Amino acid sequence: MPLWGTKDTVYSTGKVNCTTAGVLTKQSGSIAWTAGNGIKVGQVVTLATDGSGPGQGVILSIDSATQLTLTNLDLPGAFTNVDYEIRETPVAEVKGGSFAVNQVFGVSVAEQQETVDDNSQYHPAHSGWVGISTHMDMHGNLRVKTETLVANSTISGDSTDDTILPDS
Repeated sequence: MPLWGTKDTVYSTGKVNCTTAGVLTKQSGSIAWTAGNGIKVGQVVTLATDGSGPGQGVILSIDSATQLTLTNLDLPGAFTNVDYEIRETPVAEVKGGSFAVNQVFGVSVAEQQETVDDNSQYHPAHSGWVGISTHMDMHGNLRVKTETLVANSTISGDSTDDTILPDS
């Protein structure tokens, strides 16, 4: 897989468990982690929060249709019965990048244009892989920092980020 993929979400069906050693297994749903479903070594798995914070890792091996082994882990602990996304986010941003888990977005041309039309404070300068972080300033105002990591006009596979980056 290239360093910079083009799919914001490749696969996200069902719920998963993940050990602190990076073994990801099916919890529920119709999970089928196969090449036919677009799953590849090198893609990034982002795990939803289960109270301890979000986590992520890079697919090291596809052990079966219901088990993956992850490497380059950024996990606050084990996860049980959580939502997940397999994405083609920049691997360099996993564990040690400039942005935290859930701060790198695949921004399609439609999302980039929509944030312009809506006059959104989350408006990135370009479509592609974009890091977005926020903080409150000393006056209680929300401040947003966007950084285009890789400009790309072919991002597809919309993620669940429509509150920040609406499509239309």
